[in-house]
Amino acid sequence: MRFNRRKFIKNTLVTGIGAGLLSPTTILGANEQRANAGKRIGMIGLDTGHSTAFVNSLNTDTSGRYDNYRVVAAYPKGTDNIVEWKNRIPAFTEEVRSHGVEIVNSIADLIGMVDYIILTTIDGNKHREQVLPVLEAGLPVFVDKPFTASLRDAREIAAAAKQRSTPLFSSSSLRFMDDAYAIRNGSSGRVLGVDAYSPAHLEAHHPDLFWYGIHGVEILFTLMGTGCKSVQRTFTQNTEYVVGVWNDDRIGTFRGIREGAGGYGGMVFTENGIQHLNKVDGYNALLEEIIRFFITKTPPVATEETLEIIAFMEAAEKSKQQGGNPIALAAI
Repeated sequence: MRFNRRKFIKNTLVTGIGAGLLSPTTILGANEQRANAGKRIGMIGLDTGHSTAFVNSLNTDTSGRYDNYRVVAAYPKGTDNIVEWKNRIPAFTEEVRSHGVEIVNSIADLIGMVDYIILTTIDGNKHREQVLPVLEAGLPVFVDKPFTASLRDAREIAAAAKQRSTPLFSSSSLRFMDDAYAIRNGSSGRVLGVDAYSPAHLEAHHPDLFWYGIHGVEILFTLMGTGCKSVQRTFTQNTEYVVGVWNDDRIGTFRGIREGAGGYGGMVFTENGIQHLNKVDGYNALLEEIIRFFITKTPPVATEETLEIIAFMEAAEKSKQQGGNPIALAAI
């Protein structure tokens, strides 16, 4: 007799309920799992508050804002060198586990359990090592900021994603601040220049802007778009000031704050007026874009733009090393 798997399952459920072996809750749980098939997210790197914030938003949402996508498994190991954050992995892991997330022992184990990956490891130096197996497996992946801690690593990741045709994107949450894309797309006429700002704390294992200045640089590129041709940086212990000149002679600047009140935003100079952008909806707008990316497989940020952001920050590092001389992006 041919084995009928569907009939077997149906009979098992019916007789199981009648015998008290399976509860209606169990059945509902199984139905929910089937309904959410293809919506399983894996997380790599539980060494940052981003990991717990993302899991809390996704796994407790009942509004449908994130289309029932959930983090179901996580690999906790992140940075080796940034001791302050490495020491917080156990606490972050327990918080993530409390949301029903299974903790696994390797990235290979994680890949076999999920449909998508969010990489939140705080250390950009680890991203190449951790994301390459994901790209090899063909799982769409979001890489939290900073994309990498070097242009070389960024190019290698981009090349692997292209070779495997694996959807990939990276971004700071500041890219999705209110009205940013409307202005970029011409709601106030052509963008003529931008003065962006954010905190710019330093960290010994990252080039300066890669650690925290990335937020303000992301704002700058969100509004200006690509096409920066040269970078010149002025550095003091309390302040960054980086001037970028675009191919069409527009100028965009980034001010990094290390003293006094901080904040995130930018002044945007357009054909039709000057606007100050500084409204940010936490991580919610970013998470919506991540879920939309998982659904469509279309990155909201082109890899070419991400690579130019990394090149901008690396050029700024070289400008600092050369006493503030302008550095052409083409040279790096």
